[in-house]
Amino acid sequence: MIIDFHTHTYPDKIAAVTVEKLKGDAGVDAHGDGTASGLSASTEEAGIDYALVLPIATNPRQVATINEVAYKTNLSANRKRLLSFGAIHPDSPDPKKVLRGIASLGIRGIKLHPDYQGVFFSDIRYKRIVEFATDLGLYIVVHAGIDIGLPDPVHTRPSDILEMIRDTGTDKLILAHMGGWRMWDEAVDLLAGEDVMIDTSFSTTAVKVEGMLDEERFVEIVRAFGAEKVLFGTDSPWASQKKSLKWIMNAPLRKDEKEMILGENAAEILKLTKDRKR
Repeated sequence: MIIDFHTHTYPDKIAAVTVEKLKGDAGVDAHGDGTASGLSASTEEAGIDYALVLPIATNPRQVATINEVAYKTNLSANRKRLLSFGAIHPDSPDPKKVLRGIASLGIRGIKLHPDYQGVFFSDIRYKRIVEFATDLGLYIVVHAGIDIGLPDPVHTRPSDILEMIRDTGTDKLILAHMGGWRMWDEAVDLLAGEDVMIDTSFSTTAVKVEGMLDEERFVEIVRAFGAEKVLFGTDSPWASQKKSLKWIMNAPLRKDEKEMILGENAAEILKLTKDRKR
């Protein structure tokens, strides 16, 4: 089973405008139209079994709608190949209620993006969210490192993540972009021995952006964290699912390491079985 653990979609009505704006902000090409149907088609074409959508709430008012869509996405997963995490904003007026609601819907985790939510990851509001989400058994994917479209200030540095782990005791953090985009040395130094996972999204030379990880450095980081803590992700539509998958398949890793990264680790988190039934 192959699972893309890091993808994005946007509501059909605003997908085209959103993709064009983000392309301009980041200076990168899109590899899809940003819609759920487009991601479903891309996932099938790439030979990927499931793609996990990671929605971002940029204000508290979006949270309820996003989580309703996430629930409906998961209901149709076997037909459309899409799954979804939920969303929460650090300014949500009752974060415990939101998180309980997400857990009650059977959603396996949440996505946080401190750059787009305008709050540093070391903020007490995030610590309360992470601590309670952990208590509920929810996984927390967080954008880590620099954001190519919002480069300054960096809201989630490896040092912020280490502080989060120390202060909350969480064992449910998943750090996007190999632990910290373009902050990889610091991520390895501070976080490789911690009980965290990382994903491969928008980090390798499969994406034609300057400063990405070549095969040698990628393998070094995988082995620093351990393949059992690495999840295949693409950041679609901001990277080609097909090219990203091929890059990982061709990387100089052992067969068992590739199997863990490409699907085994994600299947355990998402409670998926080999017959593709949740």
